[in-house]
Amino acid sequence: MSGSDDNASVAIRPAQESDLQACRVIEDSAGEIFIEIGMTEINDDPPRNLEDLRAALDREDLWVACDANDVPVAFALANTIECSLHVAEIDVLRHWQRQGIGRRLIDHLAVTAATRGMEALTLTTFRDVPWNAPYYERLGFAVLPEAQWGPELTALVTAEEHHGLDRRSRVVMRRPL
Repeated sequence: MSGSDDNASVAIRPAQESDLQACRVIEDSAGEIFIEIGMTEINDDPPRNLEDLRAALDREDLWVACDANDVPVAFALANTIECSLHVAEIDVLRHWQRQGIGRRLIDHLAVTAATRGMEALTLTTFRDVPWNAPYYERLGFAVLPEAQWGPELTALVTAEEHHGLDRRSRVVMRRPL
């Protein structure tokens, strides 16, 4: 493993323009884990385009976790949906995974959301993938029933479905602050 075993040496900071291409590389690397469970279509999906990342950067909704040399090894991308900070993406370079970096990014987002006066974190994820819904449950998220989705969350789930994600395999989750 070429990553640090001490995730305390990983620092989280707001992303910079110079980090955007690294975020795309991180997303590609992180997707490789889906191959192990036969979800190759997730790994085959191209990373976010630079325009989307730049828009998140401009909104101050993009953070990177960097190694001791300030090289990004993970990132978190969010946006505001219905009074909550919505976790659009958390990705960790493959050889840095399972070291608590994702948890630290989620905790950072929770602090950010609270500072912004938001009520919760939300996200959409795969129901049965071990490092998705079960992982987020351990971090304090709970499945949000469809009857409690607002129009923006409903539109997001519909957009995911149009992108090819099976709605039955997905859940919306919420973590109150």
